Amino acid sequence: MKRRPKSVPIDAEGSESERLLFGGPLLYDNGWAKHETAYFDMSLWAMAKTLPRLVRSTVRLAWRADRRALRIVGASELARGVGQAVGLVAVNSVLTAVLAAGTIEHRLHAAIAALIVVTLAGMISALATSASTSGTGRLEPKVERVATQLYLERVIRVELSAIEDADFHRLLDSAQYGAAASRRMIGYCAGVIGSLVSFAAAAGVLTVLHPVLLPLLVLMTVPRSWASLRNSRTRYASYLRWVQHSRAGRLLSQTLMRTGPAPEIRVHGVGPFLVEHFRSMSEDSEAEQSRLADSAARVRLIASGLTGAAMVITYLALMGLLVAGVMDLSVAGTAVLATRTGGQSLSTLVLQVNNLYEESCYVMDLERLYKESAERAIPEGGLPVPRDLDLIRFQDVTFHYPTDASEDPQEPKRSALKDVTLDIPMGKIVALVGENGSGKTTVSKLLAGLYQPDGGNILWAGVDARELDRAELFSRIGMVSQDFHRWPFTCRMNVAIGRTDRPLDQRVLEESAAYTGADEVVEELPRGWDTLLSKGYKGGHQISGGQWQRLGIARARYRDAQILIVDEPTSALDARAELEVFDRIRKLADGGRTVVLITHRLASVRHADIIHVLDKGELRESGTFDELLRTRGLFHELYEMQRRQFQDVPVPEQRQPAERVKAAEEL
Repeated sequence: MKRRPKSVPIDAEGSESERLLFGGPLLYDNGWAKHETAYFDMSLWAMAKTLPRLVRSTVRLAWRADRRALRIVGASELARGVGQAVGLVAVNSVLTAVLAAGTIEHRLHAAIAALIVVTLAGMISALATSASTSGTGRLEPKVERVATQLYLERVIRVELSAIEDADFHRLLDSAQYGAAASRRMIGYCAGVIGSLVSFAAAAGVLTVLHPVLLPLLVLMTVPRSWASLRNSRTRYASYLRWVQHSRAGRLLSQTLMRTGPAPEIRVHGVGPFLVEHFRSMSEDSEAEQSRLADSAARVRLIASGLTGAAMVITYLALMGLLVAGVMDLSVAGTAVLATRTGGQSLSTLVLQVNNLYEESCYVMDLERLYKESAERAIPEGGLPVPRDLDLIRFQDVTFHYPTDASEDPQEPKRSALKDVTLDIPMGKIVALVGENGSGKTTVSKLLAGLYQPDGGNILWAGVDARELDRAELFSRIGMVSQDFHRWPFTCRMNVAIGRTDRPLDQRVLEESAAYTGADEVVEELPRGWDTLLSKGYKGGHQISGGQWQRLGIARARYRDAQILIVDEPTSALDARAELEVFDRIRKLADGGRTVVLITHRLASVRHADIIHVLDKGELRESGTFDELLRTRGLFHELYEMQRRQFQDVPVPEQRQPAERVKAAEEL
């Protein structure tokens, strides 16, 4: 098991304020957070082994995005390295000519040709660098776009059970970060290739000049590379440590500024308490920064000493070769330049590979998402949905929700539905009622094709829903839930998004709004249908929960689906508006649509054609409103509980002061 630096916050307990308020450091529980310390997992040897795979992965993405730009970058980096190598050889020729015997004029004249080569090599390197920068700039946004598009295309095709699976959702987090990481990998990979070519050019020149110079290059560059890597990790560890305190402090400051907790902050006097903890965490962060700064200074001092010692050894070796007559002075001068160039290239290479490795963790998650999303994708194709659909039957249906990774796998799964058999006749109002957790919403999602049963069958006119074309099945369904999505779009698009597979029809849009009372909402908006319904943006407007609910029902009406699933449609409406909405829902069924109504308000299902009563995942009763009241079962019990809430209840006599004191003493 690899040991992490002490400064890495993965095992830190956090400051006293963090432990009190948050139970410890405020760490993200997202998929990408697992790679937050990947930067520390690479040794120099591990880098060398991992480099080919990282480069291949990056090139594969770039090839898919823009082959021409990739070729330009590759050719440019190669040309830059060749230019650098030629330049070093030409510098050696210049030094040889300048240091040769003879008059100054003769020596300068002999060096002119080599100087021209040095100039041309420099120009070639500059042009190649410019071309590489241009090609990289073209590649980066294209790679990110391709990676993000592939990510999104796969996300929208997976089953709902995958989206709700905690492990898969963490993979989504990390893979989403991988799309941006793939862009950064292009720049890092270009830097890696450039550094490799530069180092290879310097090493090749030194080998040609004298074989003993190559070990001297390694001796000079390894301490510097180690120092660069160590200092970089120290700075990154400092960042990780600081970012936790910053995150916690930012959470406190944002909480103090929000409108939600503002009343309690003032009435309960919470403000000074939180400000004091903000100050405490800031001071802890400052102390941590000071400690890490001292640590970084010590590392730099050690690295400087090692680099200095390596330089002394290198220069002593060069002097020894000069004194022994094994090497000319011009070669020694070129060796010094090549050693410095190679050392800088290797130091840059180490940091770029480390960055490349860290980003590749997220890109590998992106590739893993591609594979897993294909395995969990909604099947394409299938049998057509029966045209003469008269009945949908749930037959012995059992369903379990996915188990979270944090749960004990040995514990038996809790059944959301257990052997449920019920009928949903077409063109009728079918109500699903029961207490929280009874399975009402689960039935509706199974009906909509969002889940597949673990056991039993859902039969559409006798055909198993598993065999049907899911896309066609979805087209038959319209949904309105109490937490339906409030799109940050215009009012028009918040209704029209109910049917994006056909051109927007303003007449049908207005009819849908008038049908649900949403036309009154539109009239009150500053720009009518064109009002942006998203607070916080210029021109954005905020509407109430009840107004949103009217728009949501208008969206379902605009969709014009055969089966409408309505889950708690009036939770944000007043009593008068609630009656109006239920009246409109009943009219939908009169037009031939099937309405599946889920509600806690049992008086609202009086006009339902059939009511299914669920309890703890089992079907307890079915029948009409009057039939269920006569049977005096669970529905009758729940209905009576709600009815009694609206009856006059005698107010208990007020206790005398002495009785209050006695009661308080007893407590």
